[in-house]
Amino acid sequence: MSSAPPPGQSALRRELPTPLRAALVLVLLYLFLVGVSLLEDGIAGLGDGFQSGLLENVANPLSGLFAGILFTVLVQSSSVSTATIVGLVGSGTLSVELAVPMIMGANIGTTITNTLASLGAIRRSEEFRRGFAAATMHDFFNVFAVAVLLPLELLTGFLSESAEWLTGKLRGGNVTELGASPVKRAVDVPVSAIESFLDVSPVGGRFIALSLLIAGLGFIFLALSQITKNMRQLVAGSVERAMNRIIGRGGGAVGIIVGIAVTIAVQSSSITTSILVPLVAAGVLTLPNAYPITLGANVGTTVTALIASLAVLRPEGLTIALVHTLFNLSALALVYPIASVRLLPVRAAEYLAGQAVAHRSLVLVYVLGLFIVVPLLGVFLIP
Repeated sequence: MSSAPPPGQSALRRELPTPLRAALVLVLLYLFLVGVSLLEDGIAGLGDGFQSGLLENVANPLSGLFAGILFTVLVQSSSVSTATIVGLVGSGTLSVELAVPMIMGANIGTTITNTLASLGAIRRSEEFRRGFAAATMHDFFNVFAVAVLLPLELLTGFLSESAEWLTGKLRGGNVTELGASPVKRAVDVPVSAIESFLDVSPVGGRFIALSLLIAGLGFIFLALSQITKNMRQLVAGSVERAMNRIIGRGGGAVGIIVGIAVTIAVQSSSITTSILVPLVAAGVLTLPNAYPITLGANVGTTVTALIASLAVLRPEGLTIALVHTLFNLSALALVYPIASVRLLPVRAAEYLAGQAVAHRSLVLVYVLGLFIVVPLLGVFLIP
């Protein structure tokens, strides 16, 4: 009979040295870009019928907004949904104008993760009240931001026009021209190999395109989940120390910076905000001090779309990624500097949390209504 390994030995075998884990993250980033490129080529290969059918369901800004919410809720990651949107725009399937509200919807949809995380303390009233408020202030901030900035964008086009201007400066030339960066060329090597392999198989072109699309989504899911897992292990101690420093200093601008940095490091705003929920629930961190970290996470999460834009051929992919960044920066600039406006999402979250403690059924109505029912109705009923 074989003896059991000494305590901790199996854990040591599983632990990668830091340099190897960092190298693994770089490989996973490359895999992520390959996935985006496969997705782009697969969508383009499905033809005009698929593209027109897709556009019929997002034919106006409101349906696009709700589609962005719903898709992000279904995949449980705004990083996946925004990378997919970048791929759609980069393939020429989706216009920047229609993609803008979808990006905004992804910002709302991603908040479901920390809202669900707060339900762990639902039987402990005081903890639940604080934790649910910490989670839903993110919801309210993003809903308020969309309510103000989406109409403003539709009236003036300031986000898309600013992003197009930046795209021209960053990539040069006319923003409607096609171009290829060194990153794109490097990514095209495995993509071309996969396409060549499928080309010699006895299947139709549409099947090949569908295979590329599915493979692209699979690579994106796998790469982002493993990047998040490995980056969390790489920076776990730093995240904890940063949070402790913020608790000592009381948040503010430092909190925003830490929220941005942590989210870029772990490639997930959901992780950053889900760390905050139990801290607030336990009374370790106050709601106003957690708030700026949440806002920073909102900005930090936009780096994924910017990375994804490196793998697409059309510069419009970079444009929509920049729209995502500009939207979150604009929301931050609009809300945070004005004291009377700054805490509106916090106050709304506190009120909702108080009602949720008194009427537990309200939690189910809120989660299903905001993240499932209303987006479904918006996608399928709005003409």
